[in-house]
Amino acid sequence: MARTGANSGPTAARRTRLLVAFALALATIVAGCSSRPYGDLVVGASAPAASTVDILVATTRAPVVEPPGVIFGGARGKGLEFAQIGVSIPPMRRVGDVQWPSRAPGDPERDFVATNIDLMDLARAKTTFNAMVKRTPGHRVLIFVHGYNTRFEEAVYRFAQIVHDAGVDVTPILFTWPSGGSVFDYVYDRDSAMFSRDAFETLLQAVTDNPNVGSVSILAHSMGNYLTVETLRQMAIRDRGLPKKIQEVMLASPDIDVDVFRRQIAEIDAGKSTRTAAFTLFVSRDDKALGISSFLARDTTRLGALDPTQQPYSTMLAEARVRVVDLTYVHSDDITNHSKFASGEVVTAIGARLAQGQALTDAKPGLVETFGAITKGAVGTVTDVAVGTVTAPVRLTDPTRNERSVDTASQAVKLDQ
Repeated sequence: MARTGANSGPTAARRTRLLVAFALALATIVAGCSSRPYGDLVVGASAPAASTVDILVATTRAPVVEPPGVIFGGARGKGLEFAQIGVSIPPMRRVGDVQWPSRAPGDPERDFVATNIDLMDLARAKTTFNAMVKRTPGHRVLIFVHGYNTRFEEAVYRFAQIVHDAGVDVTPILFTWPSGGSVFDYVYDRDSAMFSRDAFETLLQAVTDNPNVGSVSILAHSMGNYLTVETLRQMAIRDRGLPKKIQEVMLASPDIDVDVFRRQIAEIDAGKSTRTAAFTLFVSRDDKALGISSFLARDTTRLGALDPTQQPYSTMLAEARVRVVDLTYVHSDDITNHSKFASGEVVTAIGARLAQGQALTDAKPGLVETFGAITKGAVGTVTDVAVGTVTAPVRLTDPTRNERSVDTASQAVKLDQ
């Protein structure tokens, strides 16, 4: 079996080239992030022809009092906090895109706009959730776990886009963890993801135990996959398997070491001979963000950027009963190719499958066949980053460092209280 760990890393010369490519790629990403939205969650109006998506939020982020429009920042909270946020989707837009407001609250004819922001305690969160899931066809729940370098408002608007463009009736829950929201916060974000495991398990247990819930699907992106799979692993170890209501686990561009995933999935399956949850892996070999992650991890292969046609990966995935959807040739407007899972054609296909009550692994025409499972192509690495002249001003002072968080020590909310 081929080795994928650090000892099989590149030569010194190749590592030098990778270091240069990494620095250039990082500069490009930082420049692109200089105009990122911040503090955009200010309640505004909706346009007459706009659509509205109501999202339930469960978060381990600390609430923020200043500046307004942030709501939850990058600091770690003392327990689970809850909210319901309505998002207006503009009537004229391209499927797969998020129209960020140029200034808060935004123009509802052109921008995503928050129509209501309702912070709530556990009791109200349960009541609101039950009311929503009871009127959802099939009582389906979709939980989204975002990735690294994601601010709260970015997670809210991205999930609203996914739910809207998928075109399927679900009760949407955003589980958002304390990402620092900066490209330089990789280690902090990884620690924050692990910090949130128990809270995410508590949420999953509460949702799957709820008699009003019919099925649960999980969509995780990037580093959010590490949090998700680790949480499912500890649930499976404790309960000798996963709850039967968890029917879909969709791993989009997972920032997980391949060897770590091999162990995780083995331990998820250790308690039961038959796993009821279908695992679908979305990979893209031209994912530049995962190329950088691979470099930071001493050139270890990341799960979301592997070539599923090559050994030992093809055997490992087959044995783990993980179906692969290769998005390498799907177009992306994202310069890093890291967010293809949210493109119009991908989320539309996902929505169609979920609406039909079929697993993404079903051997019927649909998502896998549309994009081609196990397709061949050139392997993308960090050295493939095309770096042009960086002209966007880089904001040297990160605005998130000036957030004032609520002291939640006396008001922490836990689901098991």
